[in-house]
Amino acid sequence: MTMTPTSLRIAVAVNPAASFGANRDVGLSVGVALRAAGHTVTELVEASYRRLEEAVAGALAHGQDVLVVVGGDGIVHLGTNALAGTRVALGIVPTGTGNDLARGLGLPIDDHAAAVTQLLASLQRPFRTIDALRITGPSTDVWAAGTLSAGFDSLVNERANLMRHPRGKSRYTIALVIEILRMKRRQYRLVVDGVPREAEAVLLAAANNQSIGGGMRIAPNAVLDDGLLDLFVVTPLSRARLMRLFPTVFKGEHLRFPEVSIELVHSVTIDSPGMVGYADGERIGPLPLTIEVVPGVLTVLRGPDPA
Repeated sequence: MTMTPTSLRIAVAVNPAASFGANRDVGLSVGVALRAAGHTVTELVEASYRRLEEAVAGALAHGQDVLVVVGGDGIVHLGTNALAGTRVALGIVPTGTGNDLARGLGLPIDDHAAAVTQLLASLQRPFRTIDALRITGPSTDVWAAGTLSAGFDSLVNERANLMRHPRGKSRYTIALVIEILRMKRRQYRLVVDGVPREAEAVLLAAANNQSIGGGMRIAPNAVLDDGLLDLFVVTPLSRARLMRLFPTVFKGEHLRFPEVSIELVHSVTIDSPGMVGYADGERIGPLPLTIEVVPGVLTVLRGPDPA
């Protein structure tokens, strides 16, 4: 573990569109609090994701000890790709609609002041290393911190991202209802730890973190630093059965359904015609994709100790 010095060089990257632009000024309060604590702060606020990526790369090239991202899982994905394999630590002030990695790290959700207080406290503690997913394909080579989804849930993301209205979480609810009505079983070709197999499924994901989609605990026993993926599969079931299963996911109680299975693996290649993969809420691209867990490749600021 890396010990933190008294004063740190910290870049603060703010996604102005997080939570549909409702929390743009949170980043300013983060910078003020960090400076008041004696740290050297570089604030990065750009109008687009691509320009923010470039600004983060530029700041890191000039030397930083910590990158704090202010936003949701999208900017966490940006930070993960910027920092994987480096010794620069990732800090998170969650202001998005998903916040799943922040949730997995035990950070305060929906309480910006508490999140900033936790951030300041974590800078005085040893950093933590966690695993990350290396995702590769014919034209893809990216990192993700949480989960690669390639089933029904990725179709919901795909539809929601194409919708202009409504704004906020209700957009995903509407997309969910539409995809339930259109739901069909799909054939998958998998290579699990080097062994080919076929599967018929409606949901399929490779999880490093417990939750996706703002708290759906699809892999309730997943551990961020165990060097393993939780391969989550839901075999075909009726719409009525899915409606019974779906509410249980938020409490991680869906494992009692016989259609649900979780297998601990190190790598998996996923292919299914016409399907795309999403990770950390971001569109990764069409299948096939190979997902490999890389142990201890991402340094993060610690969450609070369990009570």
